[in-house]
Amino acid sequence: MDRVNATTPSFSSADDPARAAFAALRTPEGAQLLAELRDHDPADELATATRLRRTHPAELVSAALGQARLRQRAVAKFGAEDAYRMYFTPNGVEQATRTSVAAHRAARFAGLGVRSVADLCCGIGGDAIALARAGIAVLAVDRDPLTAEVARANAEALGLGELIEVRCADVTEIDTAPYDAVFVDPARRGGRGRIFDPEAYSPPLSWATAAALKAPRAALKIAPGIPHEAIGPEAEAEWISDGGDVKEAVLWYGEGFAPGAFRATLLPSGATLSAPAPLPAPPVGPVGRYLYEPDGAVIRAHLVADLVERCGGRLVDETIAYITSDEPYSSPYVAGYEITDELPFNMKRLKALLRERQIGVLTVKKRGSAVEPEELRRRMKLSGPGSATVFLTRVAGAPTMLIGHPLG
Repeated sequence: MDRVNATTPSFSSADDPARAAFAALRTPEGAQLLAELRDHDPADELATATRLRRTHPAELVSAALGQARLRQRAVAKFGAEDAYRMYFTPNGVEQATRTSVAAHRAARFAGLGVRSVADLCCGIGGDAIALARAGIAVLAVDRDPLTAEVARANAEALGLGELIEVRCADVTEIDTAPYDAVFVDPARRGGRGRIFDPEAYSPPLSWATAAALKAPRAALKIAPGIPHEAIGPEAEAEWISDGGDVKEAVLWYGEGFAPGAFRATLLPSGATLSAPAPLPAPPVGPVGRYLYEPDGAVIRAHLVADLVERCGGRLVDETIAYITSDEPYSSPYVAGYEITDELPFNMKRLKALLRERQIGVLTVKKRGSAVEPEELRRRMKLSGPGSATVFLTRVAGAPTMLIGHPLG
């Protein structure tokens, strides 16, 4: 193969170098390199780069290696089938919605009859792809030229180009009136990392909320840790976990949603717990035979009191989201454990008990404790065929160790 073939664009172009490199990846030569690098081991990157530069431009090899790394990272969010056909930027991989969450959101829109959505701050197109796959026409808007090009390339790569129109523009200048719904995903990272002040989002939360309220229906993606007081009464707030990890929160506006309500949704099951308003503080009492660990989305949505009421239980401490009861309770919103021991916090006593019971596998969970699980396991010097779970927490304000095992 010639070192530079006729389809490879010149890297001396006056265009943005990053955009020129991306354009090169979409040539036949670039596509061939990406296919070759699909399963490459990053540990061998130097040797791989040296070999490939014998037959390809150095700039193209660097761009392909970078894109291959991003695709490997993206598999966790998009799955291998999509990730290895798509294109990414470093920020795009970091900030993109994972497919399961985007599909859930798209399904809620589609279930209400939404046929068109203005996706503002679309990034590399993760949500636009899910919306299009739900049969919804999408205007995907991003102000960064490279990001917009990547979103367009992804729509084409996945065969969704007819449903997704990508526009490079400032989202504040987009007329959303022709669309059934609006979706806004403000940038929550800056040059110094994650942004915690909603008014420092780009665009600010206040602008995004105003845009949402103008639309017949809208969804606004926010960080899961947003203070509840920052959520206006017009929104239905939903926290979403996937595989037990809280991934994001979304504010819903308009017809079909419940203003002021709080919701926790667990994926992949789709189980949803909701309440029209927070319940009063739940009771606190002694540790019973069973302990329940609520899913993180339930905790973020302030729905722990709802679960306490459902199981007829109580909290072990007024500041700790562990629920206890004297009778077993089964629910998709909690992981249940049978407690065999309750001890004041004491490392020596714990070590002696684990040795006596021949515990070789120890799961450490903590809330309200500064002890690091790995450090505790190291100090226990575990050996034996048994297994156990230890909770490092507070009970009625006192540092406590609870020992037990998961319910079947």
